[in-house]
Amino acid sequence: MTVRIRSAEDRRREIQENAARLGIDEAFISDLVENFYTRVRAHPLLGPVFETEIGDHWTPHLATMKDFWSSVAMNTGRYSGKPFPAHMKLTGITPAHFNIWLALFRLTLEELSDSAETVEYFMERANRIARSFQLGMFELGL
Repeated sequence: MTVRIRSAEDRRREIQENAARLGIDEAFISDLVENFYTRVRAHPLLGPVFETEIGDHWTPHLATMKDFWSSVAMNTGRYSGKPFPAHMKLTGITPAHFNIWLALFRLTLEELSDSAETVEYFMERANRIARSFQLGMFELGL
């Protein structure tokens, strides 16, 4: 039996080809981020949290989020930050905030995506990220 070891470059190419097959490109990421954060800002629970933290700095925040989701969905490597520490400094965050965030993210994806597979591609990653943050913020007490 031969074991094939994939290089990081092979894996990156596979991820990018799969994303392209699903219709995920930089334009899709941009639309997703812009539409999603429009919903977040209008939400009565999430909006104030983001406004308090981001204030008048939405343009750079949205650019960062586009880099983040480009890296997550297409393995572009455009984002190299550390999102967990930024979220740890937020006060008053509960698991309910994450549930709402995920619901708004799904709603945005369902409106923008051509397929359920694309929605699930993103939601798998979003759920994993949310779970990781919740473990650190609420269960492990980091």
